[in-house]
Amino acid sequence: MRIHSLQHEPFEGLGNIELWAKKKSHSIKRTLLYNHEEFPETSEFDWLVIMGGSMNIYEEDKFPWLKKEKEFIAKAIADNKILLGVCLGSQLIADVLGGKVSKNQYKEIGWFLISLTREARNSSIFSSLPATFTAFHWHGDTFKIPHGAARIAQSEGCANQAFEFGRVIGLQFHLEYSKKSIDLMFRNCCDELVDGKYIQTPDEIISKMGNVPEMTKILNLILDNMEREFGAGV
Repeated sequence: MRIHSLQHEPFEGLGNIELWAKKKSHSIKRTLLYNHEEFPETSEFDWLVIMGGSMNIYEEDKFPWLKKEKEFIAKAIADNKILLGVCLGSQLIADVLGGKVSKNQYKEIGWFLISLTREARNSSIFSSLPATFTAFHWHGDTFKIPHGAARIAQSEGCANQAFEFGRVIGLQFHLEYSKKSIDLMFRNCCDELVDGKYIQTPDEIISKMGNVPEMTKILNLILDNMEREFGAGV
């Protein structure tokens, strides 16, 4: 398959999604929005992956390309492409589908438990996952579940952590992060590591880096399931 990613920051790339794609011999192209690159035609890809970023989806005055990005995402959905949004990417998709994005009660930064909902049991993408698993988080906003979408996951600090809408998946949490990815977040977003109920210290985060291999297994399972269930329609 032809995978295209939208990247909002130099330090927020595909991470372990890229390793999975290369093992599967899928092609990868990118639009680097921070370099003001143009969007491709939707006919040029099968699967759109929308990554995270430090900006908010409603900061269109500061980041004018956000408006065009939302229009592009809407076109990709209308054209029946496979979509996966991560963190900011999931919020952008939710907004396009009518799910309001706003500040969450808490910021979540660090390793926190994800619990699947009852709706996840009926999903061909998520039903094979463990009922609970640890994921990495770095966000302050949250989305409402779009009308017609299934609410898939939650955490103690954030009620809406994932949704599924046809061939569209939104994940508020990060499964794609490697140790290098987390180090890059430390280097670029360390000012966000303040005291908070769901904000871990750098030492806490580093001490739990052993979670990465299991987290990557969960990521690969979701991607395998998406490839199997949605790829046939490409």
